[in-house]
Amino acid sequence: MKTIAYLRVSTDKQELNNQKIEILEYARKRDLKIDDFMELQISSRKTTKDRQIDSLLETLREGDVLIVSELSRLGRSLGQIIQIVDSLIRQKVKFIAVKQNMVINGKSDIQTKVMVTMFGLFAEIERDLISERTKAGLAAARAKGRLLGRPKGTLGKSKMDGKEEEIKDLLAKGVNKTAISKILGVSRTALHSFIRSRGLG
Repeated sequence: MKTIAYLRVSTDKQELNNQKIEILEYARKRDLKIDDFMELQISSRKTTKDRQIDSLLETLREGDVLIVSELSRLGRSLGQIIQIVDSLIRQKVKFIAVKQNMVINGKSDIQTKVMVTMFGLFAEIERDLISERTKAGLAAARAKGRLLGRPKGTLGKSKMDGKEEEIKDLLAKGVNKTAISKILGVSRTALHSFIRSRGLG
């Protein structure tokens, strides 16, 4: 059994020291020995498996203790934090968040069950909030007259753009579309579609 203090690396050295001080003070008052301090990097752009914190989770065993200065050190979103705490609960690892005075024993007791239910509820709430924000964003975009995707009637870009006059001249001279497509280095289908969309023939 070991006790690991988790610190999120920051460019602000003072912030890192503050995390250590908070954890050490908590441990001193409760006669808790910290076996190791682990400084890991979290990126909000990556999933748990892609972040270095995953390597820490893999080293923890049943009965171990993970302590952080506050919950927000685990991730940059509620979803990330819930995912990690849920993993700790399933691994039966005791988890402590100093600032929130939160202690999850890592045992199948009533407190742990309540915490699991609470975090599950939080996860559902966050999913609902994300869904609502997405819907609100789409509604706002429509209200402002922004159509999603390519607006109806908008012409897509083509490598033949700018060659309309050349195509018209070749057609006027009786050059067939197969020959024109070879001259321009495009397929006959693409040429036919371009002529039709630009009203050239």
